[in-house]
Amino acid sequence: MSSDILPESGRAPDAIQIKRALISVSDKTGLIPFAEALKGMGVEILSTGGTAKALSEAGIDVREVSDLTEFPEIMDGRVKTLHPRIHGGILARRDHSEDQKAMEEHGIEGIDLVVITLYPFVETVKSGAGFATCIENIDIGGPAMIRAAAKNHKYVAVITDTMDYDKVINELKNNDGYIRYKMRRTLAFTAFSMTATYDSSIASWLAKLMEEPAPRRISVSGRLKQQLRYGENPHQTACLYVMDHSPRPGAATASQVQGKELSYNNLNDTNAAFELVAEFDEPAVAIIKHANPCGVAIGEDAVKAYRRALLCDPVSAYGGIIAVNRTLNAELAAAITERFVEVVIAPDIEAGAIEIFKKKEKIRVLTTGSMPDPHEPYRTITRIAGGFLIQDADNISYDESALKVVSDREPTSKEMNDLLFAFSVCKHVKSNAIVYAKDGATVGIGAGQMSRVDSCRIAAWKAEEAAKGAGWDEPLTRGSVVASDAFFPFADGLIAAAEAGVTAVIQPGGSIRDQEVIEAANERGLAMVVTGIRHFRH
Repeated sequence: MSSDILPESGRAPDAIQIKRALISVSDKTGLIPFAEALKGMGVEILSTGGTAKALSEAGIDVREVSDLTEFPEIMDGRVKTLHPRIHGGILARRDHSEDQKAMEEHGIEGIDLVVITLYPFVETVKSGAGFATCIENIDIGGPAMIRAAAKNHKYVAVITDTMDYDKVINELKNNDGYIRYKMRRTLAFTAFSMTATYDSSIASWLAKLMEEPAPRRISVSGRLKQQLRYGENPHQTACLYVMDHSPRPGAATASQVQGKELSYNNLNDTNAAFELVAEFDEPAVAIIKHANPCGVAIGEDAVKAYRRALLCDPVSAYGGIIAVNRTLNAELAAAITERFVEVVIAPDIEAGAIEIFKKKEKIRVLTTGSMPDPHEPYRTITRIAGGFLIQDADNISYDESALKVVSDREPTSKEMNDLLFAFSVCKHVKSNAIVYAKDGATVGIGAGQMSRVDSCRIAAWKAEEAAKGAGWDEPLTRGSVVASDAFFPFADGLIAAAEAGVTAVIQPGGSIRDQEVIEAANERGLAMVVTGIRHFRH
């Protein structure tokens, strides 16, 4: 027998009996069976407004809070539980003589269990409601009662999540109507985490409305969606949390149609892939490995785009992550399942495609319902020791009129289309990034090198290897264009690209040696376009 159990009662010495519960919930999920179970154990139920009505209509005896406080709900329900008889009943220390004396003097009855789910603020904001409606969905009394109960969890239990109903009922049934301290402390932790998240969502909403570039304080919050097997490596623990106030579709919020459990690396790579294909209006496919693309293409349809993306680096694509910005159909599913892949993500999937993927049951298939807006303003967060870095997302867009041709030769319209495609892909390649592209498809990618010229050479080398593997006479870099995420500090990188066979170059410019680089382009008959915008990605 555990040392914290009293032999004569079978209960832990720190357990409290639940005699009276205050229930006020916005989310009515599971409310009736939960309340019926409490009543079946002799618990008196206090309630307010819509909750009291729902309980009464279900035939459950309930005592209105206004009867306890002897004060009506006022101001359209803004003020109903903010009363000493409520908060005194929650905050009173049961073994504190002065608290007990105050309760007797002021007619305060103890409240042993507080059950609150807050006004749906986040859901209201996501629905596109106006400012006034959002303001009215900021709960005041609820958080006050939750925090009071959580603070006083030595004597009071608090529930803020409907998923905890069954757990609490089982606890009460197994302990003769008592709840042990360990569970009360766990519930208190959940409660404080929830109110912190709720307030964070409100603050984030207001900050966005004010377009405040650098708020004095900032909080980041989320709710647990999944505990992962491990992190980047097996010795690291990891979890997936979803940010309540972020409606952006993607890997974190996707529905899993089938497949094995997602890993930390799966989620990170899938996010990178899906954000990349969101750049394009045309059917597009990206194949990602270790957060870098090994092939990207646009096409008349997603199947053609997939085939062309695969040509860029079929070796690295083995076991990769595939993202598509169109509905997954049976033809595409059949093409994808010809090879080993880890994850496939798309906005939607047809029934025929589901049946094909079932034959490869380990493949993780995700759907998001929609595509993220590549131009949506949001902020990214990077953790560093002692703090975190926040920046605006790299969501800038281009059109031909904003670009500057600095070479003697103007790019052709075909070259310009490929340059814009390549530069869009460059945004999603780890720096130093070099992307060779031809006819709306990548043909060589150099990523994450310390030297830009090395990225140029690696991308060309990989294109040569892909050509050899396919039995071609020459790599597809011949007649391609090249994009660089930052300026060429020297002409050597551009020269390496020219030797690979490019005809046009797009880069931000801004080097003290820009003229030297431009002259090298002119000497080789290359067209060069300068964007004035850098796309570092670390």
